[in-house]
Amino acid sequence: MKNNRKPISFDQTDFKNIFPTNSNKIIPSLALMLLSAATLHGQDVHLSGTVRTMDGGAIPHATVKINNTKNLQADAFGRFVSVLPAGSHRFQFTATGYQMLDTLVTIQPNDTLDILPVLRSNTRINEVIVSASRRVESLDEVPSSVTVLSQKQLESQRSISNNLSDILAATVPGLGFSTNRTQNLGQTLRGRRVLIMIDGIPQSTPLRDGARDIRSLDPSVIERVEVIKGATAIYGNGADGGLINYITKHADPDRAFAGTTEIGSNFSLVKPGQTGGYNVSQLFNGRQGHWDYVLSGRYEKTGLYKDAEGVVLSPEYGMNDLKNWNAFAKVGYRIDAKNRLELMYNFFKSTQYTDYIAKAGKYGDFNAPTTGVIGKRPGQPEGTPYNHNASLKYAAQELLGKTDFDANIYFQDYETLINYSNFFEGNGQPGTRSKKLGLRLNFNSPLSWSNDISSEITYGLDLLSDKTNTTLTDGRTVIPNMDMRNLAPYFQLKTNFGKDLILKAGSRLENVHINVPTFTTLGILNAVNGNYVGGGVVVNGGDLNFTALMLNAGLRYTNIQFFKPFVSFSQSFSVADLGLVLRAAKENTVTNTSIKAVKANNYEFGFSGDIGRFSYEAATYYSTSTLGASYVFVDGNPQIARSPEKIYGFELSANYRVHPILDIGASYSYTEGKRELADGSKAYLGGDRINPPKITASVTVNPISKWSLTTQMIATSGRNRFEPVNGLYSYGTGPIHSFTTFNFSSKYQFHRRAILRVGIENLLNKDYYTVISQWQSNHMNYVKGNGTRINMSLAYSF
Repeated sequence: MKNNRKPISFDQTDFKNIFPTNSNKIIPSLALMLLSAATLHGQDVHLSGTVRTMDGGAIPHATVKINNTKNLQADAFGRFVSVLPAGSHRFQFTATGYQMLDTLVTIQPNDTLDILPVLRSNTRINEVIVSASRRVESLDEVPSSVTVLSQKQLESQRSISNNLSDILAATVPGLGFSTNRTQNLGQTLRGRRVLIMIDGIPQSTPLRDGARDIRSLDPSVIERVEVIKGATAIYGNGADGGLINYITKHADPDRAFAGTTEIGSNFSLVKPGQTGGYNVSQLFNGRQGHWDYVLSGRYEKTGLYKDAEGVVLSPEYGMNDLKNWNAFAKVGYRIDAKNRLELMYNFFKSTQYTDYIAKAGKYGDFNAPTTGVIGKRPGQPEGTPYNHNASLKYAAQELLGKTDFDANIYFQDYETLINYSNFFEGNGQPGTRSKKLGLRLNFNSPLSWSNDISSEITYGLDLLSDKTNTTLTDGRTVIPNMDMRNLAPYFQLKTNFGKDLILKAGSRLENVHINVPTFTTLGILNAVNGNYVGGGVVVNGGDLNFTALMLNAGLRYTNIQFFKPFVSFSQSFSVADLGLVLRAAKENTVTNTSIKAVKANNYEFGFSGDIGRFSYEAATYYSTSTLGASYVFVDGNPQIARSPEKIYGFELSANYRVHPILDIGASYSYTEGKRELADGSKAYLGGDRINPPKITASVTVNPISKWSLTTQMIATSGRNRFEPVNGLYSYGTGPIHSFTTFNFSSKYQFHRRAILRVGIENLLNKDYYTVISQWQSNHMNYVKGNGTRINMSLAYSF
């Protein structure tokens, strides 16, 4: 029997005159009626559709909400299906970077309906995120601060620097300044550690912080970055300050075979000799039948990095002479319209091969920086010798009734090597290794209480095995193999009161078991007297167990377009750098050491809004923990201070479209924190935790549709909270002086398939010291920032 199935396409403009609007908010309405020649049983309607852009391209993973009770997620090709009773149904379509489409669809009994909703690009706010609640939702539904970096923003920043530490520092309010090193030590989020993930796979090593987790893959394979701010336990151990989730690229749904070839070069504009670097990358992607794929490879070699005077920067932890490799593969199989499998693998390697060694400067003397001079570096190449990530995902819509389900089994194998030094007795080069194996089971069930009140319940279970250790390359043990097992059930309830008030509340129960074998400590160099202390202690192994219930609650109101406030409370849990405690253990038994978990409480109030072409966001926060995790030196010996901590601050950001060809934006973030000493007095937290105020601003001009130019400013007013002791500053207490730098980027599409990008870092060749170099207050780490450096690339798509 012939089925007269007809696709219907619509967008926001089809509805603008049907109903009056409030605050320029379009609430469209549409009645779609089709007569079908097919004879179907019952009154159910078989509905399918594809969410598309204005130019006809599919929008992957868009959210489709039906009657405020039922949530669907379009697949990687923008497709979705549903079975509904005859009648009128309200549909809301949302996706990253697009305006929400809100419409009524009226369907008759026995219809079989195809709909083609078309979403318009959005200059601002209804982004779609997945990390905050493990359920796709728009920013307007999230009662917390979130920053989402789109692929367009990433590409603009990559024109200036391919270093993720630089990219995030320039774009995320509340995140610390870039270190200009392979390490991201001190680049905290709101004064606390941040959990880094790739597609939900944890990269951070909270059992022993290697501080190289931000640079855990190449940004060329990232589709967007989601930054969830404030304490959160939704993904487990280590997210005291929030989490950063790198979402990797998906395939082009409309092409069987497509790709992009890119080549690039970069070098210093000040005494450019030996500074030249280059990169080459190739990406293939497409869809064929039920299969889709993305394959990518990239190689990059950096040259020497020089300061504003053309002097070679210190190679210690530096970006000098790196060789970076990244290989990425993602293969998806659509079993049917409601079931999908996806396999992902990423390999990242970044190691340093240089003929330079560090020549110590004199801390505090602006004209005496630590520099690089010709010499032979001892030990193995520093950096990340390997970082393997793999995951297998299964997603099912309406697996059980209206309950959606997804499962993710993942694996990470990671190693990082730092420099060879005399820090440990007998000298040596330490390397930290971590292996993780995890399983996540996630369910989402809708509930409808009335026409105006509906809920979603997201619940599931996380299982994680994390084995982390630190050894010297000669085989000596610094930190034994810490074997952590974690089982954590969680529950999250979101309730919509009408369409403007959203209440969220949930909990997560952490059950952490850590086994530590017997080991013998190594002597550590005392920074004051030059002697080695603490070595030779035989520490008997044992088991550590932690149980903690984490709670969260938030409320958001969205009716007023120019003022959408939220208030929230959230908690996090972490075993704060257990490795550092073990490394300096004085007790002879693990269970007698001062190992305790950190539970942080985050209180936040914020609001956002749009007024014509002006949009803004603002938030203030207050974070407490009865136990701290500050790295301090006592009589020259490194220790973890477990004293109570309080951190507070605020963030402001705004964007204004002055003209269709001119956009301006700015942000300001301020963080401060103190800890309580034994005598009841308060002391400021060091620079490794608290970054100075950060100010950013940008101006983007599009003189023609194919050409864009952006000038960006990053600045700080400095931070000076400590007095020297006997004329010297200890670790973390050095004063941070103000500085301002400018960057420039340009994108020109000179052919429909070819794009030329040019970026200039430190456009005005500012001579300054990085933030980390100032607070570390160490002669060997007193390093200036980059001088003017140019980055050029040519990309050809086919």
